[in-house]
Amino acid sequence: MNWRERIIVDPLICHGKACIKGTRIMVSVILDNLADSMNEQEILESYPSLTHEDIIAAISYAAELSRERLAPLSA
Repeated sequence: MNWRERIIVDPLICHGKACIKGTRIMVSVILDNLADSMNEQEILESYPSLTHEDIIAAISYAAELSRERLAPLSA
């Protein structure tokens, strides 16, 4: 999974927070829902524009950030 294909940071969208491309759903919202014990199906029902791949991208993005190094969003 290449999270860079699904996650963007644009200062004009959600105040520059990491979002799923083509939506205004922030990565942090997905992660907060997972942390609150929501399962994938519940998240997908709550946010119909999301896909399984978007959720995996959010987790992959968080894993990258947790390695305590910079995670550039541009190629």
